[in-house]
Amino acid sequence: MSEGTGAVETEEFARLLRELKDRSGLSYGTLAKRLHMSTSTLHRYCNGTALPHEYMPAERFARVCRATPEELVELHRSWILADAARGRRTDRTAEPAPAEAPAPVAEPDAAPAAPVAPVEPTAGETGGAPVVVAPVVGAVAEPVRPLRRRSALIASAAAVALLTAVMIVARPTIWGGGSGAGGPQAAGATATAAATAAATGVPAVPEPSLPAPAASTTGTVTPTNTALATATTTPSPSTPAQPADAPAPLTVGTRPYVYADPCSQHFLVNSAPAQVGPPATERDAPRWAAAYGAVSSGEQQVALTVQGTGADPVVLEALHVRITAKGAPLAWNDYSMGVGCGGEVDTKSFDIDLDRGSPVITVKGGQRDFPYKVSKSDPEVFYVTAHTKAHDVRWDLTLDWSSGDRRGTIQIDNRGTPFRTSADVNRPGYDYPPGSSEWIKRTDG
Repeated sequence: MSEGTGAVETEEFARLLRELKDRSGLSYGTLAKRLHMSTSTLHRYCNGTALPHEYMPAERFARVCRATPEELVELHRSWILADAARGRRTDRTAEPAPAEAPAPVAEPDAAPAAPVAPVEPTAGETGGAPVVVAPVVGAVAEPVRPLRRRSALIASAAAVALLTAVMIVARPTIWGGGSGAGGPQAAGATATAAATAAATGVPAVPEPSLPAPAASTTGTVTPTNTALATATTTPSPSTPAQPADAPAPLTVGTRPYVYADPCSQHFLVNSAPAQVGPPATERDAPRWAAAYGAVSSGEQQVALTVQGTGADPVVLEALHVRITAKGAPLAWNDYSMGVGCGGEVDTKSFDIDLDRGSPVITVKGGQRDFPYKVSKSDPEVFYVTAHTKAHDVRWDLTLDWSSGDRRGTIQIDNRGTPFRTSADVNRPGYDYPPGSSEWIKRTDG
């Protein structure tokens, strides 16, 4: 495709794919079957004539080729830079669009999105208001890609709109504490839809419907309303004060449910198997979890993509965990998102034991600890795994940063609400075997 051809960033991304493919010893045909995509698409990705519109196909490719954690991070960084360069080239070469814009062109290997609909909230979670499910940023679900032929007006504003969209989707705007129709879930969905429309020029399209689950309760945990705060900036006394609402010079993209392998993710759901739809891929996991009021079972791996937005580099000083609520484990059913998968590719860089009295983030897998440095052209990807064997825990993260004379803190959570992970000890387990049309009770405990 023309938008990917000849770009230095795209060629570098293609080179990394080729190295992984050559080292694996797998043919294009074998890889295509394992990844459920066409051989021609893989050829285009590896020779630099096409760039995936989302990172997820490239990540699946790398995992099948047994990429190391460091190689996964480097591949993600390369894709981010190539994708940004593609957007700049599209802006420069955009032609006037016809009276009616054509429909967006779907990526050949993109997995169909699981149907989703507004559902009744978990009692006590949102004050009785419907939960509106919306896509999230990152490899899980990225904003709709721009049309290949945009109008001159859209092209002139695309660069600024795209950056704004990423910031809004990754970290929704401030909303007041409290629940109800104006609470975090509704505000997050509105911000996401607005950001996608601004960045692509395509009107927001309502999500298709998913069967609504039965109403559930929150167990013994007291709900906590957590507003997503903007960066708190503390200027040096020797420099002019920054505006109170000055944006932080960095963005944080969050993937709340990272699958270490296609079978690693389990969810607890307060519904019988007949009321729960088929398992979701990593891309669709946020919408699936929201639709069924699901909570990560046993452990939860979160990916953070941190990138500077200005000319100056940003130093990431420290990453902290905060417990917002802790109670007894949920007495719900455990549902596995995959069955019969191969070995796990360990991408865990940082670990959180939620059962500790004062949990802290510890370094794992040979990764070095903070500080790190990021810039507009040099992002970083961090994997944080939280686990519990005895509690139902709500938690979030804070990232301390500095840039020149500015300092601040960014709060990181799951679209305005805390991440939530509950122990799964002795809970009934269900699998959805390949070719099956229903959940089957697990017999191995």
